[in-house]
Amino acid sequence: MDINQHYLDSVKKQMHYYKAIGEKAIEQLEPNQLFIATNEASNSIATIIKHLSGNMLSRWTDFLTTDGEKEWRIRDMEFEKEEQTKDEVLATWNTGWNCFFEAIDSLLPEQLLQIIYIRNEGQTAMDAINRQLAHYPYHIGQIVLYAKQLKQGDWESLSIPQNKSVSYNADKFAQEKRIKNFTGDELKKLNK
Repeated sequence: MDINQHYLDSVKKQMHYYKAIGEKAIEQLEPNQLFIATNEASNSIATIIKHLSGNMLSRWTDFLTTDGEKEWRIRDMEFEKEEQTKDEVLATWNTGWNCFFEAIDSLLPEQLLQIIYIRNEGQTAMDAINRQLAHYPYHIGQIVLYAKQLKQGDWESLSIPQNKSVSYNADKFAQEKRIKNFTGDELKKLNK
């Protein structure tokens, strides 16, 4: 198996998993909860989504041929509050993710060592992907934590529920050993 293709496949699985985690957290919220910020220094979930989408559009549009910080991106505007519906927030979410997945899906394994630029700083395409593989889950973690706090206990777990580790592990160890990406079964559960 080609290690570069394996890497790209793994990135896609990881990002589909984190996208699904974010969506399952968002689904549990009332529309108005997307716009709650606890203080002036905090961002609402809608603002985090706007930032994620802005970053994705900037980084992944013409990924291999133009700087990842596009001249048309006005990053500071991503943090301004604006009136939107839940559907509009989700459309923004999907626009960013679609741009990301289109770029990753079109990337060839041999292009992973190509130099790309973000703010005039050169790095391999693989390094740029790794940068976002850390950045996007970081913000999705914020979304999940915030959503969980907003639900105030009325929360459907997105991973192993509290006090269920023993039964979860028993189920896993009862199965034959096999090679697979952990996101496969988890993604199926999230997409039910």
